[in-house]
Amino acid sequence: MDAERDEVRALKAEIAALQRACDVLPAPWENTSRIGAPVSFLEKLADLLPKLSKCWHYRKSFQEIHKSDAEGWDSSKDLRSQLGHLKSELSFLSVLTGFNIRNYSMKTEDLTSSEMVGKDIKKVLQRHRLSGNCHMITFQLEFQILEIQTKENLSSVITDLNIIMEPTEHSELSEFVSRAEERRDLLMFFQSLHFFVEWYEYRKHTFKYFKEKYPDTVHLSEGPCSQSMEVRSTSRPGFGLVIVWRIRIDEEGKVSPKLDLLTKVPQRALELDKNRVIETAPLSFRTLLGVLGIEAALECLIKMLCTENN
Repeated sequence: MDAERDEVRALKAEIAALQRACDVLPAPWENTSRIGAPVSFLEKLADLLPKLSKCWHYRKSFQEIHKSDAEGWDSSKDLRSQLGHLKSELSFLSVLTGFNIRNYSMKTEDLTSSEMVGKDIKKVLQRHRLSGNCHMITFQLEFQILEIQTKENLSSVITDLNIIMEPTEHSELSEFVSRAEERRDLLMFFQSLHFFVEWYEYRKHTFKYFKEKYPDTVHLSEGPCSQSMEVRSTSRPGFGLVIVWRIRIDEEGKVSPKLDLLTKVPQRALELDKNRVIETAPLSFRTLLGVLGIEAALECLIKMLCTENN
């Protein structure tokens, strides 16, 4: 029982470290340059997964004690209380990070040979399986971790990673999942998926805000979940602007927004545009984004058409 209490204390320490690390998480709209940097709380989350099975193993053991030995059950009340607290902390972490792990299991296989035993070397293969979701995106993971322990140190490496993700309209995720599997990079999977969802929710919130504020001017073909927002002129039919907002994941797993401006104007207006204002509008929009940021740049475009309408 003392060993189990030590394990629970260690797990609680992990949770405390995770909460402290969460304080450094940037919002997606605050600083895009930080998005690709390693995030310590996600590293901790990946490290914590193997330990979850121990928690659930203890809970199962307690249930068995309850059935067989009432006195033994009473003696474990303190430990059960700590495990209950840990469960609450994990639930809080899920809300904070957006990751919800629904099912998890781990099996181990001792690969230590007789020759390794003589050299005081231990080799263990862990097989992990879990399913969960990050907001609207569900996934299943199967991965193997090979641990080699010697007198001097303990090393571990992911030897296999398989990611199953339900089909979505986000084509970027399919390419990203393939890269994560190829590199066997579990940290990149958690990190990039987390920030992808953050940007998705931010885009959704932003489009919804402008639609509610300018209902006659702003149009969303697929509702707030659209990848594009059209700004139409109510006084001049056929004239409008379309903002296409994509979310990119590069080769290294860095997540960033990519906004482009498309113009919708009659051919006659193009012929009369001697100063090539319409032609250079997409480039000017990129400059505006760099100066004002996403929300202010979109507001500027919308107000421009609203002023023209009045």
